[in-house]
Amino acid sequence: MENKLWEKEQTRLSLLVEQFTVGRDKEFDLLLAEYDVTGSVAHAAMLESAGLLSRQELEQILSGLERIREEIRAGKFRIEEGVEDVHSQVELLLTRRIGEAGKKLHTGRSRNDQVLLDIKLYLREELRQISLQVKDLFDTLLALSEKHKDRQLPGYTHFQVAMPSSFGLWFGAYAESLTDDMEMVLAAFHVANRNPLGSAAGYGSSFGLKRGLTTELMNFESLNYNSLYAQMTRGKTEKIVAMAMSCLAATLAKLAYDVCLYTSQDLGFVSFPDELCTGSSIMPHKKNPDVFELIRAKCNRIQALPNELALLTANLPSGYHRDLQLTKEILFPAVAELKACLEISRFMLPHMMVRENILEDKKYDHLFSVEAVNELVVGGLPFREAYKKVSRQIEQGLFKPERNIVRTHEGSAGNLCNDRIKERMELQMGKIMAAACGEEAVWK
Repeated sequence: MENKLWEKEQTRLSLLVEQFTVGRDKEFDLLLAEYDVTGSVAHAAMLESAGLLSRQELEQILSGLERIREEIRAGKFRIEEGVEDVHSQVELLLTRRIGEAGKKLHTGRSRNDQVLLDIKLYLREELRQISLQVKDLFDTLLALSEKHKDRQLPGYTHFQVAMPSSFGLWFGAYAESLTDDMEMVLAAFHVANRNPLGSAAGYGSSFGLKRGLTTELMNFESLNYNSLYAQMTRGKTEKIVAMAMSCLAATLAKLAYDVCLYTSQDLGFVSFPDELCTGSSIMPHKKNPDVFELIRAKCNRIQALPNELALLTANLPSGYHRDLQLTKEILFPAVAELKACLEISRFMLPHMMVRENILEDKKYDHLFSVEAVNELVVGGLPFREAYKKVSRQIEQGLFKPERNIVRTHEGSAGNLCNDRIKERMELQMGKIMAAACGEEAVWK
């Protein structure tokens, strides 16, 4: 069994204590393996620049790290029994293969700033991928909005029929919701895109580290300058990312609820092909919207993430604490769940079949009552008088709806402003991709 990086030669850790303190950490550390190599490459280059490694030692370390990176990408990397974490495993493999030079790689850093760095690199990449998935879903929703813009749909408040809507308005609403969510994703990206490396255990180093160099090499926007605050971003960064994820999840959950409601036989506004629905073991007529029910459930759970992380990190003083290890097992699976929900939503929605002429049904007559009031107001009757007149007609069963309505103001069913919504999304994507590339860019 390998000694821990921190373990004294004459002291061995209790196996029970080791199992409890490591927990599931190694499972999630595998997701960080390539990012640990990326950080080690940058750190080694910095150490050579600072005169703490020779050129020959740097070349040995870089060659060894590149071999480890290849093994990670090939799925051959694992954390061995008795090795505590991904940082220890990378250093162990490197030292086995290149000898004494590998032992110098940890100079000027701590596992505290290593794991901070790995998590920020991981979250930065995951937010980039999530952004691309959101853009794909956005494009799908906007295309459906344009395709079905003339198909009417009942609008509801309090689960009661309210006013005429349209499928164009409905699809477009969720597209625009994603643009607001992307504001949160962009903010989270900026927080994750700051370099903590060189903060060591939270109090800096007596070595002449060049933190600006590692920032440049890893394409970070800037440093977390204050070494103690760099450590304080552990847990905070995850919570901010979770807030962005929860906003996206809230949009998906609401959309999923609508879809489940609209596919019910009582409404029947939309449907899906049989091969995209599940059935019942006892009721042969059933077509269940299981995909959207699971999207709703998974996304509702994701909305709890910020609170779970807030409770985990509540009342912790400055500095590192082992409590923070658990942020990985809270957040990392949720990232995968959100990406899966975005992917399946993007797959399902183009298969949705929209019913025509829904509002021709007599039960929707009262949807047009506001239009009748408005027409009387345009004719000169005060609004309150017009309201009372139409209300009396409804009560007496005399109301006759005029179904040919026209709405042209910005954002109405007759003027969806989808081009403006698209511009806003492209602006957000441009900012995120520019930040990811470390340069000014326009999204195309």
